[in-house]
Amino acid sequence: MKQVKKIAVALVLFIAATSFVNAQSKVAHIDVTQLLSQMPEMKTAEAELKKLQETYNADIQASMTELRNKFTQYQNEAASKSKEENDKRAVELQGYEKSIGEAQQAAQQEFQKKQAELFAPISEKAKAAIEKVAAAQGYDYVIDAQAGGGLIVSKGKDLLVDVKKELGF
Repeated sequence: MKQVKKIAVALVLFIAATSFVNAQSKVAHIDVTQLLSQMPEMKTAEAELKKLQETYNADIQASMTELRNKFTQYQNEAASKSKEENDKRAVELQGYEKSIGEAQQAAQQEFQKKQAELFAPISEKAKAAIEKVAAAQGYDYVIDAQAGGGLIVSKGKDLLVDVKKELGF
């Protein structure tokens, strides 16, 4: 009877161990930043954002130049103007400076909005491709392997090449 109990316990432990080994998840990794930077859509979006940033910078620089010119003009004419006129000009310059600051903030907000608008569909496309490749290859988890992202050991399967192939580049 003791022999049967020992065999039954051994059999139960063997089945449990086998189930545990089979239940372990497969894990792969991919450097999402590297993937995104190599996507043609991302390069197009970055070029568009660069052009937008240059436009904003040119507008701000033009306003700053105009402000400096007015400041220099008012400073050169200050001796020939009355105190009230000089005070009025100082208030005018301060208002103009404030409007330039507000324009800079608005430009930054518009830039960030456009960046989010352009990058969201690209990120979604990359995520869908990663999910498709992971599912096709039987991976349960995919970890982002970008530097400093918390991945310590990367002996698992790197999906970058497969995902790039899925995306067609």
